[in-house]
Amino acid sequence: MNYEDIKQVLLKREDELSKYATKSSSAIRLIPEQDDIRPPFFRDIDRIIHSISYTRYMDKTQVFSFLDNDHISKRIVHVQLVSKVARTIGRCLNLNEDLIEAIALGHDIGHTPIGHVGESILNEISKEELNEYFMHNVQSVRTYLAIDNNGLGKNLTVQVLDGILCHNGEMLNNVYEPNFDKTKEEFLKEYQDCYQSVAASKEIRPMTLEGCVVRISDVIAYIGRDIEDAIQIGLLKRSEIPDDITKVLGDNNKDIINTIILDILKNSYDKPYIKLSDDVYHAIFALKDFNYKNIYAKANSKEKVEYYKNAFYQLYRKYFNDLEYTKKDSDIYQLFVDNMNEKYLNSTNNKRKVIDFIAGMTDDYFIKSYEKIK
Repeated sequence: MNYEDIKQVLLKREDELSKYATKSSSAIRLIPEQDDIRPPFFRDIDRIIHSISYTRYMDKTQVFSFLDNDHISKRIVHVQLVSKVARTIGRCLNLNEDLIEAIALGHDIGHTPIGHVGESILNEISKEELNEYFMHNVQSVRTYLAIDNNGLGKNLTVQVLDGILCHNGEMLNNVYEPNFDKTKEEFLKEYQDCYQSVAASKEIRPMTLEGCVVRISDVIAYIGRDIEDAIQIGLLKRSEIPDDITKVLGDNNKDIINTIILDILKNSYDKPYIKLSDDVYHAIFALKDFNYKNIYAKANSKEKVEYYKNAFYQLYRKYFNDLEYTKKDSDIYQLFVDNMNEKYLNSTNNKRKVIDFIAGMTDDYFIKSYEKIK
């Protein structure tokens, strides 16, 4: 058997895919390249999991930071749960699991240290310094386009990059309809528009049904697991979850995931969209609101938030000053800038370089860097 025969074996499963699934033959790369035996989306999975940025998932916050409890989710756990939930839905709907897995594993790569609190603070800095918004989904795309691989990027397929850009798990819909006609050029325009408009990030739709699956799976993966983490640390009691939510979804992560997935399958099979029933949609919406008030709003004290804010601002000023005055012994040179290629260095201003560097930090490294300059 030669390599071409092996390649056809890997592609054989696509003969059974839904008519709404994304076939490997439709994969687009921004920079054309020679294929190997792996289908293009399968190859993207390898590029993502072997990247240095993927390794840093291990020490990035999901909700709770710096707790002395090894059972609390980190970002890497969330990403794996999104992948599993999404692949379950994708397999049942006969969609392209390789594309789903690539989007899921890469979707949060642009997340800052200290989770959404860190993202909010870095967004403040970005607006003040660059007059641009910072959003982790956009930074994830930027990472694979222009930061990873020493500034060369990973040349992922447009379908994977688009799914990552559009994943926004904070937005809940009862129907997720892809924009099947979206072009490479339209994706690039949407990516650029997101730097200037929060509304743009909320309005974009994935170009594939697989991207829609990952988008709703992001919600499914965190909404119940965050409850389990909150109960684990004593922040919440299971009995506090309102009855009008638990009677629809259940009161634990297992039942919540099972209920939502089965509801999606029932309402989406052989359809060009992903749909939730009204009862389940409203219950998820209510549970998200409950989680915000009882978990996320209480995950960090005011003192902690102030500490993190000082850390982000002081590190930003320190590293920007180091770049402006070419202080080559600075960490930003030795651990970041000195490793980047000429294209990145020549096309990226110092403000953006600092934001890229800080956004890529793990929680521990972020705090150690702050304590070092204090």
